[in-house]
Amino acid sequence: MRRLFASLIVVLTAQAATADPAYLDNRSTPADLVRSLYNAIALHQYARAWSYFAHHDPSEDYGVFAAGYDETADVSVEIGPVTSEGAAGSIYSRVPVSVASKQTDGSNRLYGGCYILRQIQPAIQEPPFTPLQIVTGHLVLRGPGEQAMPRACDDEGNPQF
Repeated sequence: MRRLFASLIVVLTAQAATADPAYLDNRSTPADLVRSLYNAIALHQYARAWSYFAHHDPSEDYGVFAAGYDETADVSVEIGPVTSEGAAGSIYSRVPVSVASKQTDGSNRLYGGCYILRQIQPAIQEPPFTPLQIVTGHLVLRGPGEQAMPRACDDEGNPQF
């Protein structure tokens, strides 16, 4: 009986380790929104990931965005210190990130980068309401031994290592 119980624990632990992450869709804070973005990517829900971005350029294409993750098997994100400042009825936040990606071929990649998010002051909005959105993001592939978490993000969202 003990052996059966121990085997069951091993199987359940292995299943938990390989199970998909719980669904997360939270725009409450800049860090939560970026976590939600990577949760959508990890779950291969690219339309949801796409929805977190403020799209201003008509040349942007969802198909190209989704295809960019064709070789991504899994992904996780670490959030650095978020900085925010107000400007003309909006709050802009800089979110430094370290992103670990496992590829479908079994290889791993590590990226460092920054996202800039914008929240239009809710009290001044008229319908339709615009939630917190990602304005821009820049990721840089980091090599072995390189620091992945940027020390800062510049005004354009470029990571500063």
